[in-house]
Formats: sequence, structure tokens, C-alpha cells
Amino acid sequence: MNRSQLRIIDLSVPLDIRAKEPFPPEIIYESHEQGAEQAAKILGLKASDFPDGAAWAVETVTLTTHTGTHVDAPWHYAAKTAGEPSRTIDELPLEWFYGRGVLFDFSDRQPGYEIKIEDFEKQLEEMSYQLQPFDIVLVRTDADKKYFEENYAAMHAGVSADATRWLIQKGIKVMGTDGWGWDIPLYHQAADYKQNPRDGVLWAAHYVGKEAEYCQIEKLANLELLPKRFGFKVAVFPVKITGASAGWARPVAIFE
Repeated sequence: MNRSQLRIIDLSVPLDIRAKEPFPPEIIYESHEQGAEQAAKILGLKASDFPDGAAWAVETVTLTTHTGTHVDAPWHYAAKTAGEPSRTIDELPLEWFYGRGVLFDFSDRQPGYEIKIEDFEKQLEEMSYQLQPFDIVLVRTDADKKYFEENYAAMHAGVSADATRWLIQKGIKVMGTDGWGWDIPLYHQAADYKQNPRDGVLWAAHYVGKEAEYCQIEKLANLELLPKRFGFKVAVFPVKITGASAGWARPVAIFE
């Protein structure tokens, strides 16, 4: 393939200490001069032995597996899926994470709006497209534009449990959002639950993972840059962390 015919669009947010997500990363930046000191200590040298007294630059990052753009594994939702032990991020097939992308645009919906089956069906009809097994579903809410603003975690529309179940029944294994979470904001769910305590409110869409296996990408970005709604590929390989409930990823949309 001619590289001039290939366009790759970054769909991730940066790991940034300025992010206003509830669990932002801590990043310590160490200079080249500090790197020379480290190297000298390890190798039994002096920092001045290195050209200009400079060696490697290093960053030390402290974060959760759900900080920044990441892929949730079934283990995140519950200990068991359909009665069997839930799989962790390192146990999932890589084939799930490369496939046809399909973009649903809900950027006109208010934060807290719960996206329903009929909302997806309407957009599929507008696109003249039918979901196929292993399509990678992308949900645009434009919440990523609020990543550095207070209350970022409450800025997105979310997907209902019924719609999540419907997507899984269509054969979708990986679905993602540019919001902080796949559900409507937890603050909305908590307020609803406090007013009327009942099952099926808190973390409702995530808990669908108790019934059937699926992964969700959270904190996507730049979905408004996609030039078409389908007919492109998505690659979203998660970092392999033994026994983890999620893995960081840098998803991209690939257009030929």
C-alpha cells in the first residue's frame, strides 16, 4: 500500500497531570542530567563521564489501569461472566481489537442522556448500515473536549444497559465512548438511586458484563475527525498486564 493513501487518526487522550478525571496520573519528569546521575550510580561511573554530563531522560508514572484511554476487560465488571470466571485483559483474543469501525454520533445529547436501542437503530437506518459481528462500535459525545475541565466525569451521555445488551447480541465484542465512562455519569445514577433505591440503576451497563463477555473502551478522543461513519478500521490493542481489569491503549482509526 502507498503510505500517501493511508490516514491514521489518533483516538486517545494524553496521560496528563492536568487532566480532570477522578484518578489522574502522577508523572515525575527526570532530566537528562538526572539520567546521567542514575546511570553513573548503576555503572560505577561519574555523571561527568557522559557527554555534557547528560544521559537518558526518564518519567515515573503512577496511575490506575483505568486512567487515560483504556480497554476494560470482563473482570472489571464482575468476577464471573455467564457463570464462568471472567477473563482479564491479558487473556482476551487480539483479534477482537482490530476490525471494522462504526461511529455513532450523540454529540447533540446532553450530559446524562441515556442512549437507548432505538437511538442506535435510528442512526443505523440513517447510515444504511447493519452491524456485523466483531464491528468495533464508537460512541461520540464530545466529552473529550472537557478533559481538562472540572466535572469532566459528569460531561457525557451514556449507554443504557438494554442498548449494551443489544450490541452484544449483535456480535459486538468491543465498544467504546469518548466519555469518562460507558454508563451515564455515576453522579446521575447515584442521585437516581438515592431518590428511589432499586436494582438496575448503579453501574447498570457495566453489569451487563455479568451476562455476556464484552470489552469497552473509555476516554476515546477526536471522534469528530472521522470523515465517515463506517468503512474504516480500528486498532485498539490493550497493554498486556497480567491479571488486570483493564489495559491502557492508543486506539487509532485507519482510512485507506
